[in-house]
Amino acid sequence: MNERLIAYAAKQRDVCVKNDTISNELFREYGVNRGLRDLEGKGVLTGLTNISKIISFNEENGERIPCDGQLWYRGYTIRSLIDALGEDEFGFEKTAYLLLFGEQPTADEVKEFASLLGDSRTLPTNFTRDVIMKAPSRDIMNSMTRSILTLASYDPKVSSALLEDSIRQCVQLISVFPMLAVYGYHAYNHYDNNSSMYIHRPLPELSTAENFLRMLRPDSAYTQLEAKVLDVVLMLHMEHGGGNNSTFTTRVVTSSGSDTYSSMAAAMSSLKGPKHGGANIKVMDMMSDIRAHVSDITNRAEVSAYLEKIVDGRTFDGKGLIYGMGHAVYSVSDPRERILKSYVEQLASAKHKDADVELYRIIEEEAPRIIAEKRRIYKGVSPNVDFYSGFVYEMLGIPTELYTPLFAIARIVGWSAHRIEELIGMGKIIRPAYMSVMEEKDT
Repeated sequence: MNERLIAYAAKQRDVCVKNDTISNELFREYGVNRGLRDLEGKGVLTGLTNISKIISFNEENGERIPCDGQLWYRGYTIRSLIDALGEDEFGFEKTAYLLLFGEQPTADEVKEFASLLGDSRTLPTNFTRDVIMKAPSRDIMNSMTRSILTLASYDPKVSSALLEDSIRQCVQLISVFPMLAVYGYHAYNHYDNNSSMYIHRPLPELSTAENFLRMLRPDSAYTQLEAKVLDVVLMLHMEHGGGNNSTFTTRVVTSSGSDTYSSMAAAMSSLKGPKHGGANIKVMDMMSDIRAHVSDITNRAEVSAYLEKIVDGRTFDGKGLIYGMGHAVYSVSDPRERILKSYVEQLASAKHKDADVELYRIIEEEAPRIIAEKRRIYKGVSPNVDFYSGFVYEMLGIPTELYTPLFAIARIVGWSAHRIEELIGMGKIIRPAYMSVMEEKDT
């Protein structure tokens, strides 16, 4: 790196802080909501959607009463979609069809769509060698984003304004995202970690979850339960109400008239931010810290005492947060966590991780009480989906470098649905206003 430039940037840092800091008082004075969220943390409405819905409270006599959280996809609760699956049935493909096209597919339609996804799991000739392996990175999200933008150069209709071309491009990207993620990891693991590299091709007859495990593992082996649990995790992460940062990014970039590849690359750049897509990694770091400092992870009193130290900021990362607890929207419960919990217990039993399950159970029960007492937060704090998702990935032997890419493999379905909806209803470019509080210095 350019040492002179490094020194210059360090010198100019304080100049930027001095001239670019805007006080909270000005935001309050002008009624501007930081981060498009009001004082209660509720998102400012910026659009309408038919794709999904989150319910976290009921209106009673003009008062908002917190309730068990609900997540709806195209008029169906996520719980009903998962409960409707057969014991050995995978739901990613069926749910992707629902989100993309707004209708539950018939048996023939889901068969055709799944077959199409399978047939589309191909990359251009030498793409893996010339693009993915060319400049491997530990940041697999960056690697994937580079691949997405490079794929645009292989599409002769990359800038087409036709809706059918965007649908084709979205389906193609949904198909190859697992390949971009896994191959990107293997390239990094080989070149940076001096490990063996293997590139397993996906099989068109397998589901997205099955192919991910097949491509990731050296022997390509997996159990039905492992693939089923991963499939459920992907379904739970596909979409979340439209108001999240990466989905909003998709719609903003789409509204400018930009192409599918650029829109998805922008969404990837948003998702990789630690405030958005990396929450389960923080949970796993916290769990490792707890195991290192608590002699018996099944002892409730011992675990609770250490959780109090975490909330007091006296240990772990010093930020006073119990990661995986609480959510920006849900308060009583996160419906995704409640669904995932039963699958976690099944997988943990098969993996002989009963002591770990007990640790999670203790934290789930004790953390709300400790947070309420220490932080005087009584509105309700419950575990979110990230509380368990990292544990699932750990039990499946998935490296932490792939945690956020797995989120992207699921969420690109929601991004695609929102891109299509934005294209169909697009009238104006999304252009928010910023009020200038600049001091005029001309005389």
